[in-house]
Amino acid sequence: MYKIFIVEDDQVIAAAMAEHLKSWGWDARCAVNFGDVLAEFAAFGPQLVLLDISLPFYNGYHWCGQIRQCSKVPVIFISSAADNLNIVMAMNMGGDDFIAKPFDLDVLTAKVQAMLRRTYEFAGQSRLLEHRGAVLNVDDATLTIAGNKLPLTRNEQRILQTLLENKGRIVSRDHLMLRLWESDSYVDDNTLTVNITRLRRKLEQAGLPGFILTKKGSGYLID
Repeated sequence: MYKIFIVEDDQVIAAAMAEHLKSWGWDARCAVNFGDVLAEFAAFGPQLVLLDISLPFYNGYHWCGQIRQCSKVPVIFISSAADNLNIVMAMNMGGDDFIAKPFDLDVLTAKVQAMLRRTYEFAGQSRLLEHRGAVLNVDDATLTIAGNKLPLTRNEQRILQTLLENKGRIVSRDHLMLRLWESDSYVDDNTLTVNITRLRRKLEQAGLPGFILTKKGSGYLID
């Protein structure tokens, strides 16, 4: 089931779009926190975004730019500001299509179907993990923080992925070493410590101190 993220602050329009898309078998969800759309996007992990231009706090161009820093998921802009300047701006900011308001819901469905077919017929679906504004793209092993991509080694990526997948729960050192062994890396207790220390240093330098917590005698935690 494809997941579609609707970023539209008019609740009547957003609800109508969601209900219609769900009737076609898609999992449609509307944005709630317009001050942090990126976090909701990463938590939902959609395969397509329907994005209005005029939004509270930041406009759709801003959020499209933020999404493009960490994901290639298709974005269809939906706006009553359908003049040539806005359409060109939407495409330049990373949008894939533009639908002018008011629109027919059947036209929206046709656009969504075509975009999903072109994007995913021969490709897999990306998976994102987010916490405190840091977005880990599991598929290409990139970590994006405030628009900047942070290089990670394979071991660092595996450690961070495991901790984010278990966010709020303590992950033991033995479990982390097992995950690293799965990637054909030779890892002992000292090697794990070195990797954790290096990863923490990178996160701290990127503006995320205390991102990984140590639970003495138990393991590590992202909370």
